[in-house]
Amino acid sequence: MAFALQPPSHPSLHGQGAPLRCVRERILQTVAFEAGGLVIASPLYALVFDAPLHESVVLLGALAAACLTWCPIHNTGFDWLESRLASRTASDRPHRWRAVHALSHEVSVAVVTLPLIMSLGGLGFAEAISADIGLTLFYAGYAYFFHIAFDSLRPVAPAP
Repeated sequence: MAFALQPPSHPSLHGQGAPLRCVRERILQTVAFEAGGLVIASPLYALVFDAPLHESVVLLGALAAACLTWCPIHNTGFDWLESRLASRTASDRPHRWRAVHALSHEVSVAVVTLPLIMSLGGLGFAEAISADIGLTLFYAGYAYFFHIAFDSLRPVAPAP
């Protein structure tokens, strides 16, 4: 499946606010984000927690699967709210709001992933919180730069 350089978008609900990414673009954004994160974070997790790489990949793969469910919900909700409040698209988001987006995303993901880190990572509560905080900080920075790159390569198309 080929993706155009100018991705399609869908008009905002009831013609209010700025256009949002279409479902196909949101799926591409989410899968690209999680795949890149898995490739970068798995070796780092294995190194920091002295875990075998294959166990790190399994744990972070499970975390990625949880995030694949949560990310589109969070991103669409954030984009929708921003569209209504500021009448701008995600690709026109100023840096301050990119930071808010990345941090709100990672805090909410931490709540979802803590039980997985404890069970699959074999960590106690305190260790799992430490791992979750470390992964949250890593992914918040990664999310900031990933979304700048993604929005630059695939901006939201203006409404027709």
